[in-house]
Amino acid sequence: MNEFLIKGATLSNGSKKDILVSDGLITKVAESIESKAQVIEAKGLIALSGFVDLHTHLRQPGFEQSETVLTGSRAAAKGGYTAVNAMANTMPVADSAAVVEQVYRLGVEAGYVEVKPIGAVSLALRGENLAELASMNRSIANVTVFSDDGNCVSDPLLMRRALEYVKSFDGVIAQHAQEPRLTVGAQMNEGATATKLGLAGWPSVAESSIVARDALLAEVTGSKLHVCHVSTKETVDVVRWAKSRGINITAEVTPHHLLLTEDMVNDYNTVYKVNPPLRTKEDVLALREALADGTIDIVATDHAPHPKQSKDCDWASAANGMVGLETAASVVIETMVKTGLIDWTRFEQVMSIQPALIAQMPNQGRGISEGAPANITLIDPSVERLVNEDTESLSANNPYLGIKLTGLVQHVLFTGKLTVLDNKVQEF
Repeated sequence: MNEFLIKGATLSNGSKKDILVSDGLITKVAESIESKAQVIEAKGLIALSGFVDLHTHLRQPGFEQSETVLTGSRAAAKGGYTAVNAMANTMPVADSAAVVEQVYRLGVEAGYVEVKPIGAVSLALRGENLAELASMNRSIANVTVFSDDGNCVSDPLLMRRALEYVKSFDGVIAQHAQEPRLTVGAQMNEGATATKLGLAGWPSVAESSIVARDALLAEVTGSKLHVCHVSTKETVDVVRWAKSRGINITAEVTPHHLLLTEDMVNDYNTVYKVNPPLRTKEDVLALREALADGTIDIVATDHAPHPKQSKDCDWASAANGMVGLETAASVVIETMVKTGLIDWTRFEQVMSIQPALIAQMPNQGRGISEGAPANITLIDPSVERLVNEDTESLSANNPYLGIKLTGLVQHVLFTGKLTVLDNKVQEF
């Protein structure tokens, strides 16, 4: 088994340490370690627990022209991730043990990150009948999070049943909060910009009203609710209220909702078409504050790759979604760390420790501590770079092209295996 000695890294608490890795574990953390292991020089680098993404679209099976488990895993590794949770809107839909086991095995075969499938809440994502929740949980994929992401579980009775059902095995329902009756034909955030551009608006109340309803359902069932891609200040208020009542609710924000605003849509560039849509500057500031104060628990990418033809068209016909795995850490550094809103300890919490807890991934998010699995990301916080087209993803719908971001992932170890060296994904 490979042994590595990480020399002179700075941990999230600011202390400088050497880290010895052997047999897939962190075996020693000390101010100075002598070893014959392969040395990784880490002076000036921040050593963090490998990032965990709770919201990744890997597209396989069915949409391999956009992404595969292998290419998505490589993109994740380059972005500093050691685990991703793969969304269920594949073809066939991941609504059975057979499909989630296929995705799980493809992840093991790829070997770059831990791939944990998210199961569908409803059969074929139709919102009519519950999917095979228990069998997916009992499968080798051990599914614990369920979501119809891309579709809202809008039927309150079905949502209540799902929450009640997963409680028996401590599962989580992750909701794409979008009241369909309020968003028919919606193309971008509702407001003056949408009116000026002649695009149908997506009102913030379509998100916050579903979150309020689901919070009350989670309260009455005593079940775990997770809110996907919070995008409005009103939803932040609802989540904050729900937490004040002791409701078992967690929430995520995407990097793009922390940085980009609806103003990006002014030239109809379809790379900025996403669901939920980019919102106002006031929403962005509220989301940043909520991530800083713990109202929002984690950052999740909602990495949504699409082939060129799905974005190279008129706005109304274009697919929703952006890629985000390779840039997520830099966006969070730019918007949250560089601005002084959070420190590196909180950064590690929102990028690794908390998402691992929500997803129930015991080998992830354990921090840089002796005996923990060697899932380690080393990032250079001083690098400033213009995002270019270089990518491990099969898709190029990157909203950050040409934007200057801070921080660059240099090295990544996944279960003690070097997956990224000098910002280059390794072959094996």
